[in-house]
This record gives sequence, structure tokens and C-alpha cells, in this order.
Amino acid sequence: MECCVGDGFKNNQPKASRVAVAECGPWRQPWEKEAEQETSPGRATEMAHTYTNLLTHALFSTKDRQPLIRTEMKSDLYAYMGGIITNLRCKPVLINGPNDHVHLLFVLPASLSVADLMEKLKANSSKWANERSQRRAFSWQTGYTAFSVSQSKLAEVKAYISHQEEHHRKLTYQEEVVALLRKHGVEFDPRFVV
Repeated sequence: MECCVGDGFKNNQPKASRVAVAECGPWRQPWEKEAEQETSPGRATEMAHTYTNLLTHALFSTKDRQPLIRTEMKSDLYAYMGGIITNLRCKPVLINGPNDHVHLLFVLPASLSVADLMEKLKANSSKWANERSQRRAFSWQTGYTAFSVSQSKLAEVKAYISHQEEHHRKLTYQEEVVALLRKHGVEFDPRFVV
């Protein structure tokens, strides 16, 4: 279920803030670039803008990996998360996952840390989920996992995130996280990958 591809941000946001998620690319479009400034010989050219493409794959689970992401709320939850990401000036590409964790693929602006994004995203989305639940027991784990993604691997990562239900018929969340940590060369203590 590719909840945030295309017009994924449904009716849970005001019309003015709904956006369509497109393929990743440079943060600014070619027609937005300002004309180059002329400089005197021997003078350095100033960089008028910062250009980045900080494509990031992040994942985190529900608290204690409880199956809290119900099928009937999944689409709206992912759309709401995409709206939070957009409001923080990031560019969501894809959000998906089974009922106990979520994968996110997004472009991070240079002015925002992954830690700040995760803190705001998890706090606001869990509040949203609890406001729509009679049990009010929805929460995320305290940590997260995040990896940079090369533009050349974008299609591969999108396919991986899109097929989460299939992946988790074969392996657990913990096995998935350990495999991703090893693949990306991240040192970890297996006692804390829960």
C-alpha cells in the first residue's frame, strides 16, 4: 500500500496544505535558480543558495512492537505523517509498513536534523492516533533507525518499502533492523535491538 505516493494526503488536512508527492529530485527546480552573478577577476564566486538531496530511509516501531496500526487507520495515519513531514519542510516520498512499525522515505532539508524530525513526527502522529481511538493506547518506540539513500538506489528502496507486508511473512522486525544495520555498516549492541 503506497499511501503517500500520488495524492496521498487526503482529507485530513486543509485543502491549501494538501500536496502531491512526486519522485525525489533536487530541492529547487532548475527554473528557480537565480542568474549567476558576475565577479571581478580573482574574486571568489559566492554561493547564493545551499543545494542538497538528503534522501533518507527511516523506520521505527510501535511501543513494544504491539500491532497498533490497524488496517482501517493505516491510510489516514500515513497521510497525516506525510503532512507533518511536509509541514517541517521535508519532502515525503513513501510511507508504508505492517501493523507494528513504519518505514519512511523522505528528503530532509539541510536546516533540519533527523532527530528533530523524528521527535516531532512521532509526538504529533501518536497524538493524532490517540485522538481517534477510544483506547488511547497508541505510542511509538523511543528510538528509530535512519539511513542515507543514494539517488541511484531510490527505486530499489521504494520497492522494498512498498512490499513490507510480504517481507514480514518471512522475517521479524528485529531481524529486519539487524539486517539493515549490518548492510549499512552501523555498529550496534544486539541487546538493544528490540
